[in-house]
Amino acid sequence: MTASHFRELEVWQLAMQLACAVYEPTAAFPREERYGLTAQLRRAAVSIPSDIAEGNARSSLKDYARFVSMALGSTAEVQTQLFLSRDLGLAAEADGAAALELCDRVGQMLARLHQALCRKLESESRVASPESRS
Repeated sequence: MTASHFRELEVWQLAMQLACAVYEPTAAFPREERYGLTAQLRRAAVSIPSDIAEGNARSSLKDYARFVSMALGSTAEVQTQLFLSRDLGLAAEADGAAALELCDRVGQMLARLHQALCRKLESESRVASPESRS
């Protein structure tokens, strides 16, 4: 279930591509958006692979699931901001479409990973403790 290193996770690799795909079009956003939508979108995009990496590096499965959940939330945040930037005419249609497609893929993968982690947590919690077996 857990890769020996987060860099081996396909979802982390795609999340890194997503972060790069967000940086490219935001570089062309108007200067007045530098501390607004540009900064918010970049922070949200960077937090996705960062949370995956941090969760994978944690020693508990519960922490890993929590960080994957946060990454999933950031994916929804990025999607929302990409739609907004498209609707405001700040991003070229092609740039936004590519980033949204990556966002969908990352979101689906994170949802599956989170479900798998939660199933594993649930199955571990059903195992009787040594104290209850006496």
